[in-house]
Amino acid sequence: MDHYDPGVLRYAAKRWLLFFAAIILFSFTLLGYRLVDLQVIRHDQLSNAARGNTIRTVERAARRGDILDRRGNLLATSLFVKTVCADPSMIGEYRPHIARTLAPMIEMDEVALNDRLAPRVFRNEAGQVRTNRYVVLKRKVPREKWDAMREALQKMDLGNEAGLTRSQRLYLRGVRKSIFADRAEDQLRVYPGKRLASHVLGFVGGADHKGKEGMEAVMDSKLTGTRGWLVTETDSRKRELVSMRRQDVAPRNGLNVVLTLDIGVQHIVEAELAKAVEKHKPLGITALVVVPRTGEILAMANLPDFDPNIPGKHEAAHRRNRAVTDTSEPGSTFKIVTVAAALQDQRVSLGSKFDCERGLFYYGGRRLRDHHAYDKLSVKEIITKSSNIGSAKVALRLGAPRLHHYVTDFGFGQRTRISLPGEVRGTVHPLKKWNKLSITRVPMGHEVAATPIQMAMMMSAVANDGKLMRPMLVHSLRDESGRVVVKYHSESIRQVVSSETAAKVTEALKTVVGEGGTAKRARMQYHTVAGKTGTAQKPGPGGYMPGKYYSSFVGFFPADEPALCILVGLDEPAGDYYGGLTAAPVFKAIAERTASYLGIKPDLVEQGTVVSSREEP
Repeated sequence: MDHYDPGVLRYAAKRWLLFFAAIILFSFTLLGYRLVDLQVIRHDQLSNAARGNTIRTVERAARRGDILDRRGNLLATSLFVKTVCADPSMIGEYRPHIARTLAPMIEMDEVALNDRLAPRVFRNEAGQVRTNRYVVLKRKVPREKWDAMREALQKMDLGNEAGLTRSQRLYLRGVRKSIFADRAEDQLRVYPGKRLASHVLGFVGGADHKGKEGMEAVMDSKLTGTRGWLVTETDSRKRELVSMRRQDVAPRNGLNVVLTLDIGVQHIVEAELAKAVEKHKPLGITALVVVPRTGEILAMANLPDFDPNIPGKHEAAHRRNRAVTDTSEPGSTFKIVTVAAALQDQRVSLGSKFDCERGLFYYGGRRLRDHHAYDKLSVKEIITKSSNIGSAKVALRLGAPRLHHYVTDFGFGQRTRISLPGEVRGTVHPLKKWNKLSITRVPMGHEVAATPIQMAMMMSAVANDGKLMRPMLVHSLRDESGRVVVKYHSESIRQVVSSETAAKVTEALKTVVGEGGTAKRARMQYHTVAGKTGTAQKPGPGGYMPGKYYSSFVGFFPADEPALCILVGLDEPAGDYYGGLTAAPVFKAIAERTASYLGIKPDLVEQGTVVSSREEP
C-alpha cells in the first residue's frame, strides 16, 4: 500500500482551491462588467429600445372634406381604408392556404401572393439578422372588404383541429392573425358621379392624398384638415394599456367645400355635349352656364373628359380644362365688344348706317370680305348679319386706342381669376404693336385669343347691365355639422359700359336668333334669346389653316331679364362648321332643358309669341 505525503496533498488541494477561486472571481468580474455595460454604458440605448417595444405612436388621419354642389349633392368624398399587411414569419407551412383564400379578395395572382408571403432573412443597417415581419399586400382596402377578409381567414380550413394541443391551437390562431391591417388608416377619394364635372373637381394623388388638379388642388388646404396622434403603451401581446395613454390628440377633419355648380345643370350640359360630339366629331367641345348677375357658374364641361377615380388611365390632354386653359380667336362673337364700345362712346347709334361695299372692302392694301354681298347696313343689322366689313368700319370710326381700351376693360388679355388652376391670359397685343390692319381685324375677333371663360364673362357683362363680374365657383365652406364657416360673395370687377349701352347691345343681339339672323337654330320656344355666333378659322404656323375652324355661340335668356348666360364652343367640327349650325343648336338644347329644370319663368308666353319648337332648316 502506497503512502502519500500529507504536505503534498495539502499543496495540491490549495492549488485546486485557488484555481476554482480564480474562475469564480473571473466569472463575477464578467458579470459585473455585463451589469455595468447594461445599466450604465448602454442604459439609454437599451432603455429606448425597451420603450420602443411597448410604446406605440399612432397617427390619426384627418378625414379630407367633401366637395358638394349648391344643392348639397355629393361630388367628392373620402372613405377610410386599410392597408392589408402580412407577417411571413408566423405563416409557416400554411402559405398556400392563405394565398388561396386571399388572392381573389385582393385581386392578386395566387402564385405571386404565395411568393410574397415567403419569409426572407436579411441584415439591417446595423448588421443584425432580421426577417421580414411586415409585408404590404394591398393598400386602400375599404373597411367592409377588410372585414370580409378577416372572416374568410377565420373560416379558412387548416386541417382537423379537433385533436390539437393548446399550443398547437395557439399557433394556428397566430397563423390566422399573421394577416393584419396597419394601425394607421389611409383614405380613398371617391367621386360618385365618375366623369361628371371632372375638370372642375380635379383629383388627388400620391401617398400624401393631396389635390393635384381642379378644386381638389385649389382648395387643398381647406379640405385637408389637421392630423391627430395617439401615444400609448402595449403589453407583451401588443394590446393597448388604455390607462397608460400618454397623449391622445383628436384629428381635425377638413372642411366641406360647397360649389356654385348645380349637378342637374351639369348633367344636362354634359349629355348635350355628348350628342354634339357624336354628330359633329370635333376635336373638343366646351360649354359654360353662368348666372350673369353674380358670376356664379352652374356648369362647366369639356369633352374629352376623364374619370377622377382613375386619372392615371386617361391621357393628360383629356384632363385639361379647355374652358380656362385653351385659347382661340373668338371670331364674330367679338363684334359685341366693338359695337358696345362704339355705342358707349357715342360714336354710333343702332340706326347708324355703314356701306358694306357689296361684300368686298380694301383697307391698307388688303381685302376684307363678307360672306354675303351686303350694301348698306345699320349697326343693329351688322350684328344681325355678322358683317365683317360693317364691324371694321364701326371700329374705324371709334379709333384704335378706344377699341383697345374696351377690349381690355371687358377682361381680355388678363385672367378672370376663376378658382381653378392653369388659367391663361389669352392674347391682346399692346396698342403699339398693332399694325395698320389691326383696326379692321380685331373688331371681328382676329389677332386676339380668348378662353371660353373670358367670352362667357364678356357676354355676361352685357347681360348684367354692363357690369363685369369675377366668375364664381366656390359658394361656401362648411364644417362636419353643416355649419357655414366661410361664405363667399360675388365680386364685381368693373362697370365696362352703361346699362343703357348694354340694353342697346341686347336689342341688337336679339335679332341674331330671328329671321335673317345667323343663329335661328338657337331660338327658344318660351324665352327670348340674345346671342352671337362665332366661326373663326384657326391660325397656324403659315397663316390660317384651311378647313379648320373654332365654332361658337354665346347668348343669354330671357333677353330682357337675363337668368342664364350659356357658351358653347366646338374645336374643329367635321362637316358643317358655322357657329349657327353647330354651336347654336347645342345652346338651344341646353337652354331649354335647363330652363325647365330650374323653372325659369317664360317671357314669350306672356307676349303671346310662342315660337314653334320645330327646328328651322
